[in-house]
Amino acid sequence: MFKNVLLYRISQWDTSSLDTIEERLATGRFVSCGATQPESAGWVEPRGGKHTSLMESVGGQLILRLAVERKAVPGSAVKSRLEERLDKIEQETGRRPKGKQAKELKEEVMQELLPRAFPKHSANLVWIDPQAGFVVVNAGSVKASDRIVTLLVETLGGGIVLRLVQTQVAPATAMAEWLQAKEAPGGFTIDRECELKQPDSEKAAVRYARHTLDIDEVGEHIKQGKFPTQLAMTWNGRVSFVLTEGMSVKKIKMLDVVLEGNTTGKASKDDDGGFDADVAISTGELRQLIPDLIAVLGGEQESALGAPTSTATPRTDPDRLAA
Repeated sequence: MFKNVLLYRISQWDTSSLDTIEERLATGRFVSCGATQPESAGWVEPRGGKHTSLMESVGGQLILRLAVERKAVPGSAVKSRLEERLDKIEQETGRRPKGKQAKELKEEVMQELLPRAFPKHSANLVWIDPQAGFVVVNAGSVKASDRIVTLLVETLGGGIVLRLVQTQVAPATAMAEWLQAKEAPGGFTIDRECELKQPDSEKAAVRYARHTLDIDEVGEHIKQGKFPTQLAMTWNGRVSFVLTEGMSVKKIKMLDVVLEGNTTGKASKDDDGGFDADVAISTGELRQLIPDLIAVLGGEQESALGAPTSTATPRTDPDRLAA
C-alpha cells in the first residue's frame, strides 16, 4: 500500500473532530482540469469512487488520497505551431518576433493546444498517525512530497505544522559505517542492493544489484571517498526496503511472514477490496519500523518547530559525511 515514503513530524496540530477534517477536505475535492488548465490537484475517496468519504480511519490511522491530473503538450508540437506563427508574422510585417513578444506567442500556442492534450493521472496516499505524531507521504521524491504536504496544510486551514524528519546521523554516514563494518544495527540486515557516489562534480557512481555486499571491495570504495546514496535492508525479517541518503524509504515490501501470519490480511465481506486489511497490515508494520529506523540513525534532530523526539547518542558524527 505504501511503496516509497517520506516522513514528517507533526510539530503542532490544533486537532479537530474527524467531521471537521472531512468538511475541510471537501473544500479541496479533486476537479478535473478545465480546457486550458494544465494541472489540477485535489482530494479523492481513498477507497474508490463508489464511496463518499475523503478520509478513512482504520484503527486510529487516518488515510487520505490526493489525485493529480496533468495535461502536457508535446514540446515538438508547440515548437512546430510557434514556428508557423512566427513565419506568418515575419511574412506580413517583415519582422520576426523575438524576446518578450515571442514568449507571449508561445504561451498563446500552449493555450490553443491544451484542450487537445490527453490528461495523465496520478494519486498519492497520505497517512496521518495522530498518536505517534507522524505524517507519512507515499511519494518518490522530496519535491513531490513537499507539494502534497503544502496542500494538506492549506486544506486543514494552517492548523497543522509539519517538518521533514531529519536524524542526528546522516543516513549516508550511517550506511557507510554499516557497510564498512559488514554488519547492520540490531534488528536490521543488509540486503543485496547498494549505490555509492563520489561527492564531487563528476559524481562517479558504483551500483550493486543482486550482489552480496559483505565484501572488501565495497569498503574500499568508501575509503576512496564514495558514499552510499541507497542501501537495501530488511527489518526484523518482516519488511524489506531501500534507505536513501535523503531519508526516504523506498521499495517497501511486506514479506511473506507478515502476510501469512497476519489474520487481518483476510478481507471481510464488508471490506471491499481488502482496504482495511491493507491499511492495518501496512501501518501496523511501519509504525514499528519507522521508530526503529530513526533510533539507529541517532534519533531525530532538534528543531525550532518542535522538541527532540529522542535523546539517543549519535552512533557517529554526521559531519563526517562532509569530511
